[in-house]
Amino acid sequence: MYNQFRTVILLGTLTALIIFIGNLMGGRQGMYIAFFLAMIMNFGSYWFSDKIVLAMYRAREVGQNEDPELFDLVRELAGQAGLPMPRVFVIPNESPNAFATGRNPEHAVVAVTAGLRRLMSRDELAGVLAHELAHVKNRDILIGSIAATLAGAVMILASMARWAAFFGGGGDDEEGGGGGLVGLLVMSILAPIAALFIQMAISRSREYLADSTGAGFVGNPEPLARALTKLGQASRRLPLEANPASAHMFIVNPLSGRSLMTLFSTHPPLEERIARLRAMG
Repeated sequence: MYNQFRTVILLGTLTALIIFIGNLMGGRQGMYIAFFLAMIMNFGSYWFSDKIVLAMYRAREVGQNEDPELFDLVRELAGQAGLPMPRVFVIPNESPNAFATGRNPEHAVVAVTAGLRRLMSRDELAGVLAHELAHVKNRDILIGSIAATLAGAVMILASMARWAAFFGGGGDDEEGGGGGLVGLLVMSILAPIAALFIQMAISRSREYLADSTGAGFVGNPEPLARALTKLGQASRRLPLEANPASAHMFIVNPLSGRSLMTLFSTHPPLEERIARLRAMG
């Protein structure tokens, strides 16, 4: 419940940031244009997210005959979660990781790397798969797309503000805006950073929620806690060469070795996730 509430607050903060910058620039029209452009930019990634990311990692669909343990485990967990059976894919990569995608539960995809299949015991694999199905259940692809759209609108507005400041625009005071040249410059620098902080915080909040929801599907948080421990150790030894744009989708951050700041990370610290899971038990 806390993570759901936190997501609502953070999305509301992003929305308020858009409105504030729009008013600072002195015109609602620019705000609407920015939001529309951001929505168009993110619509394709939301609607075709499964096709894009599966092609990116050369994932191959598997059926019951090819990997009966994996396929049957996904089907069992989907039934426990009250979800339709998703398509199951394997990524030909030895770095252990997994993700779920798809615009809704009826078009969901669960993908695991070959390395994850070899590393995990059956109950640990169930913990990982349950976490991914929790993302599907909680509509995290949709929520992430909304957050990306709002953050994108902030970025566009900030860019417009910089151009307005460059050409001497300070906004129209009569419409309630008009922060002046200094206000425009400061906001054009700070707003994108704030939007990125908020977007990353939403992503981290959804990871915590998927951990707890997935543990509920399995009926025991310990298998996922053990799986995360293994994933943390193995991914440091053998990092996944992932596209930064898709890093947030994986169960552990494939870019963790290159992360400079926890606040800019799409994932919470593994130690904290493991501690929360074990506290549930």
